[in-house]
Amino acid sequence: MMAKRKMSLNELSEKVDLTLSNLSILKTGKAKAIRFSTLESICKALNCQPADILEFVDEGNH
Repeated sequence: MMAKRKMSLNELSEKVDLTLSNLSILKTGKAKAIRFSTLESICKALNCQPADILEFVDEGNH
């Protein structure tokens, strides 16, 4: 979504008031959780829906 909106990680960081390191963790899929308020801020900044940036991965079925 960032590429579609032509927005850099730095710009998104400023818009949602998160550190680059925290955004990087979210972007790489290494985060274990996300606050709904953070998700809302990211969706507002990128003008998208949560489903546009989240993916369900069933880690129970290897």
